[in-house]
Amino acid sequence: MISERVQPGPRKCVLFDVDGTLIDAVDNQRRVWASWAGRYGLDAIEVYRVALRTRPMETFAKVAPDQDPRECLAALHELEDEDVRSGVYAAFDGASHLLGTLPSGAWALVTSNYEHRVRGRFARTGLPVPRVIVDAAAVEEGKPSPVPYLLAAEQLGVRPENCLVIEDAPSGVEAGLRAGMTVWGVNTAVAVAGVHRHFASLREAVPDILAFARLEGSAGVG
Repeated sequence: MISERVQPGPRKCVLFDVDGTLIDAVDNQRRVWASWAGRYGLDAIEVYRVALRTRPMETFAKVAPDQDPRECLAALHELEDEDVRSGVYAAFDGASHLLGTLPSGAWALVTSNYEHRVRGRFARTGLPVPRVIVDAAAVEEGKPSPVPYLLAAEQLGVRPENCLVIEDAPSGVEAGLRAGMTVWGVNTAVAVAGVHRHFASLREAVPDILAFARLEGSAGVG
């Protein structure tokens, strides 16, 4: 009896958000926005509350409508770059093993931040950097637009329906869903609306992420 050759299925890829998903940057973001608010005599708590729900230019329009948004953005960029150089960062538990196990061409980063900051944070935490990084400068429309995730899939050469998005924020979840991708939420106590699966931590999700990428045999967490 001659066995039929089993044809491999379509290649699958994993697309990761960065802040809040792979890198624990909450305290850093809070400090940056507090410093920014201090420069303009604004309430740091209120500014951060708005910043969590909007992109920077939208934040400036809401909390400092009388200020030049370009100057506001330049000040924010200065503070963020300084934080990358001097701030303390930590990768979420399981991130190092997960990214180190996935083949280099099977995953990408999709971030609303800028690539040089991502590389700086990854260097500080020892995480590997993938071939594909879609950052704020790569697209005209950021999350919740599907454009960033669609661009990552295109650059990896994989169809959107064969991509798994790992997110922690509502805007990122919406972006992944609008891109027609599978979306799993991590690092939140309550599931973000719309996610296909929810994990309280990244570490908890590692075996299933590797299984999605067909690396079931490497699913243990070191």
